[in-house]
Amino acid sequence: MKKNALLAAISSVGSIKLFAKNLGISQQSVCKWKNKRRGIVPHGRVLDVFAISGVTPHELRPDLYPNPTDGLPKNFDDNQKLKQITALE
Repeated sequence: MKKNALLAAISSVGSIKLFAKNLGISQQSVCKWKNKRRGIVPHGRVLDVFAISGVTPHELRPDLYPNPTDGLPKNFDDNQKLKQITALE
């Protein structure tokens, strides 16, 4: 739910344009999430954003994914997750 998590997701892909393209949505939609929704990713897009960026569902929407491992696939590497979490801090 942090704006920083959305910004980290966008940054990991490279740009808003690439981020939107990878999600199959418009750049305007991403800008709306960033500005009008204050960085809140819609609940139906959290796992898609995770898939393209590696930013965890917990980081994106802790209100929906309260535990750090919620929404992560079973084969997700804990070291990879730790690297991502510490990179945001």
